[in-house]
Amino acid sequence: QVQLVESGGGLVQPGGSLKLSCTASGFTFSFYWMNWVRQAPGKGLEWVSAISVAGGSTDYAESVKGRFTISRDNAENTLYLQMNSLKPEDTAVYYCAKDSITNLYSGDFASWGQGTPVTVSP
Repeated sequence: QVQLVESGGGLVQPGGSLKLSCTASGFTFSFYWMNWVRQAPGKGLEWVSAISVAGGSTDYAESVKGRFTISRDNAENTLYLQMNSLKPEDTAVYYCAKDSITNLYSGDFASWGQGTPVTVSP
């Protein structure tokens, strides 16, 4: 059974930093591209970032490029999102999501965690 458990969210002031983690189980983590997706209050889902199976390729939404860094530790089955220079508009629930096919990026997110809330406010 696939499980994705996010942690690390919280309240932070504008300009601050947070590091999110997502611990995976129930599947071979190193076989799948992984993603971070967020949902701001009252808004739809927004894809944030993706990382390839070995971590050599990454991609970011324009809204977070240069401020967020995605990474993974396949030995620990853990996905990370380092968020720097946070802005109030980064306030959202952040989800990690597993791609639906092995080794390639499809953009079809087969499994999601429960999310971790991030609030950026003075």
